[in-house]
Amino acid sequence: MRWFRFGSGKQKASAETARQRELVDDVRARFGPHLPGSFQQQASAVVPVLTGADDGVLAAAAILREFADAAHADVWAQAGELSRRTGYAFTVDRANYRPLWRDAEGDLRWRLFELPGGLHPYIQVSAAAEAVGGQAKRLVRLTDPYPVLGHVFEIVDLTIAGWEFVRVRPDTDGADLAHRLIAAARDLRSAMSDEPPLPQCVRELMRRNNTVEVYDPHAPHVVAGFNPGQEMREALLT
Repeated sequence: MRWFRFGSGKQKASAETARQRELVDDVRARFGPHLPGSFQQQASAVVPVLTGADDGVLAAAAILREFADAAHADVWAQAGELSRRTGYAFTVDRANYRPLWRDAEGDLRWRLFELPGGLHPYIQVSAAAEAVGGQAKRLVRLTDPYPVLGHVFEIVDLTIAGWEFVRVRPDTDGADLAHRLIAAARDLRSAMSDEPPLPQCVRELMRRNNTVEVYDPHAPHVVAGFNPGQEMREALLT
């Protein structure tokens, strides 16, 4: 199962270029929750920066990698501290975070809004998912797509785990991130010469038919419903 190789990944042509790093740093600096514009408006503005050229799509993949690595480091540190406190060995599996959240029983914090590096899940990460999905055929020619796909699944796993296990409120911004990640996974798998198997976290969610109530980000009322399992089945099994 090649896609389980998480981490940096090795580009076919060369290591990350200065131009790719410039693009990542540019969208990191020019967009963020403290700046004007809704999260979705900002994400839509980031997408063109990451599309239309090789460096753009590779920068999008780098954003997903950096964010997934930072999230893993945070969860790993929390799980280690919890193990020291309780004497129970908590296992951190980047291919399937769900058992860890269950075992922790609410003792882990969901900190995707607070990770070091300044990448916001609903802005830069959401835009990177759309850019990767929309340029999937270009991406698979430029770099090993298996780590990129792994990061996509890892972030959608953590996003939905927050709703389910940590009472993170699923609002329209979070649902939009999940939609873009699932679409990116679909497009990447379709562009690959051999579609890799789906990870256990995705298979578990696809066996369910739970609809999540989606809230207005600025109000306490429900505006929509989102069924992750159904969307994943329709996107990844057809």
